[in-house]
Amino acid sequence: MDPVIVVGAGPVGLALALALAQQGVSTVVLDEGGGGDDPRPARTAVLRPDTAALVERLGCATVRDEGARWTGWRTMRRKQELRRLPLGAETVPSPLHIPQHALTRGLRAAAAAEESVELVVESRVDALEQDADGVTVHTRGPKGTWWRGSHVVGCDGARSTVRKLLGVRFPGRTAVERHAVATLRTELPWPDEVVLHRQPPWRGSGSEITARPLPDDAWRLDWLLPPDGELVTPDALVTRVRDTLAGWCDGSTPPYDLLDTGVYTVHHRLARRWRVDRAFLAGDAAHLVGALGTQGLDEGLRDAENLAWKLAHTWHHGGSPALLDSYQSERRAAVAARLRAADHALPALRGTSALRAYLPGAARGHDALLTEAHLGQGPLGALPVHAHSPLAPEHSPAHVRTATETGAVVEDVRVTTPDGTSARLRDRLGQGQLLVLLVAPGTGVWDRRHWQSAGVMPRLAAAVSALPVRAELLVTEEYPGASAHAVLLVRPDGHLVAAFAGVRPAELYAAADAARGGAPAPAPSDRTADVN
Repeated sequence: MDPVIVVGAGPVGLALALALAQQGVSTVVLDEGGGGDDPRPARTAVLRPDTAALVERLGCATVRDEGARWTGWRTMRRKQELRRLPLGAETVPSPLHIPQHALTRGLRAAAAAEESVELVVESRVDALEQDADGVTVHTRGPKGTWWRGSHVVGCDGARSTVRKLLGVRFPGRTAVERHAVATLRTELPWPDEVVLHRQPPWRGSGSEITARPLPDDAWRLDWLLPPDGELVTPDALVTRVRDTLAGWCDGSTPPYDLLDTGVYTVHHRLARRWRVDRAFLAGDAAHLVGALGTQGLDEGLRDAENLAWKLAHTWHHGGSPALLDSYQSERRAAVAARLRAADHALPALRGTSALRAYLPGAARGHDALLTEAHLGQGPLGALPVHAHSPLAPEHSPAHVRTATETGAVVEDVRVTTPDGTSARLRDRLGQGQLLVLLVAPGTGVWDRRHWQSAGVMPRLAAAVSALPVRAELLVTEEYPGASAHAVLLVRPDGHLVAAFAGVRPAELYAAADAARGGAPAPAPSDRTADVN
């Protein structure tokens, strides 16, 4: 079988290649550059818990070694602290803050160690052809040649060559927001906590400053710039740094080591099509998002996770058009909703003080909305829900409600695996198989020999083995909002397909069939084989 061709070796392209490799799919990653990523401390990534878990599951060691988890979030307005929100496993989960070059380096190292991933540097795509059996891509450079693949995915950034070769339009808005950025080492009064300071009282500070900690006493500071496009000179940026540090440290600028600076411009764009036959777009090639604390890289990694299992199923077993079409239906709709929410909020959050004055209590509400966006919550930041997915099963009387909406990402509960060991549900994702989760209070204290042959387990195990796709049966003591003996069907990317009241083999089969798009069923031996 020809490999999947991934164009672009940034975080999204590398994550997609690794996710495919974990599901037994060979890939060729075409890198226009020379195989490295210049360190830019001012260019950092904030990953929500779901995408941070994804890159760690893909073997990216730098997530643990070079990323920072925050212990709290502070919101300030003028001279007052309005809110302090503790962050952690028992409260609001903390995002992961990591330099983007470190993230890319970790993913590249994981890809280099993976036999089924071929990294090809200095290879710029300049032609793309498709036929009924696959794709052919031509690259120029020292190793210029033709490459044959089953599918091609353009993860080659905002100026995507793949998108242009496909003739896909990329409409949207330019310069929605502009930020001056500096990364430095210093001591601030809030170790390991984020500060969102709106309307700071000192002159020349602008209307909003964000300080986010990094490892080794480093901080990234962002100043929201006015929309008139004023030039930010190096001297002006140093003045901003000194004035801001002094404003936060009782009027005296503490010692600091300036590591990097820059100006970051946010654009909002959305490709008209994300799939053209055997060619797909992902990451910045498909969308640009990032205003009001939202994170474009988060969305790109979700693209990779969504597409990987669908390509893997098609690569191994053949897939229906509905399965591959669902990538565009689900992910484009999710990003479009994010852009609409930002467009709706921008006039109020970035409008004039006169506008805010007419809205009693609006300032606190705006601060809360921004905080939620930065932390991956609320209308600007919450995880996507594929409520209207073409892969959703028809409603059945056997379906029951849980705290997780159908189409949403499941909670990361602790589960018992088939070999009797304990794990987190999120750790079982990404293996190209459905997960069937039984809620069975009390099983945690039973010996595995007993509970696997007791109660509903034998009947459920038989139903799982008869599904049209490979699935793993897991057990949990409890799941939010689910009653005892509820059965949850979960997609390989963690989205809930359906929940049932008890063991319903026919309904479970129908839901699994819908989740694969009604594709041809693999042979029984394929359904039970492990994919390493």
